[in-house]
Amino acid sequence: MSLTNHLKKSGYDLIQSPVRNHKLLQLWNKKAFDEISYYYEQVSEAFNSPIQLDVVKNTALSVNATQQENYSFNIGVTILQTLLQTLGLGALQIDAHIKSGKKITISYDHSITKEVPLGKIDEYFAAADFKHRNPQLLKNANRNNLHIINGVLYASSLAVEIDTDFNITADLVAELNNIAGVKAAFQKSATQKLKMTSEGNESYPIAVKAYKLAFVVGKYKKAILVTDTKNHF
Repeated sequence: MSLTNHLKKSGYDLIQSPVRNHKLLQLWNKKAFDEISYYYEQVSEAFNSPIQLDVVKNTALSVNATQQENYSFNIGVTILQTLLQTLGLGALQIDAHIKSGKKITISYDHSITKEVPLGKIDEYFAAADFKHRNPQLLKNANRNNLHIINGVLYASSLAVEIDTDFNITADLVAELNNIAGVKAAFQKSATQKLKMTSEGNESYPIAVKAYKLAFVVGKYKKAILVTDTKNHF
């Protein structure tokens, strides 16, 4: 099963943007015809509520190397480069070393999922008020522009297979390993295939679950699960 389909069963979407600072209970803003944008670091910066938002571990959702995502070459290189920057491997500049190919396969392992239950989100906003007088925040709320991240899937291991259209040389593998140091390992898995693995000590976000918050004249009504096809978290 593809990683995307595996995640969608639980309401999650892969993070596709180069920004990877996603955290639980962040507020994002999605105006019509615009890409979604980061808005508040924490919901508590914009709203006051007597309801405590507790974080729980979702043991039902995990990912491993059997769930993979295949990308056409140029798209895959772009996504991979953003991942490498997250891991502190931006200096690899994969596109400079591997200029052409067929596809790129990406998978993750050693994952953990943290969530704030939707019921608590409903309780929180039903009892909430704006923290400050804020006409712009009220306008965005009434236009249903506000989105809240209530789930984040983290992983610490990355596996990538690059299917090139040229023969991989020992010199290329050695050069990439020299640049990567201890953060990643490269090896030739076939004549024209290069495999990269990174077993990190720190987890990083790979997918999020988000809800659109619906307000009417400043009063909270409901939260609507959204997917990332138009939001681009």
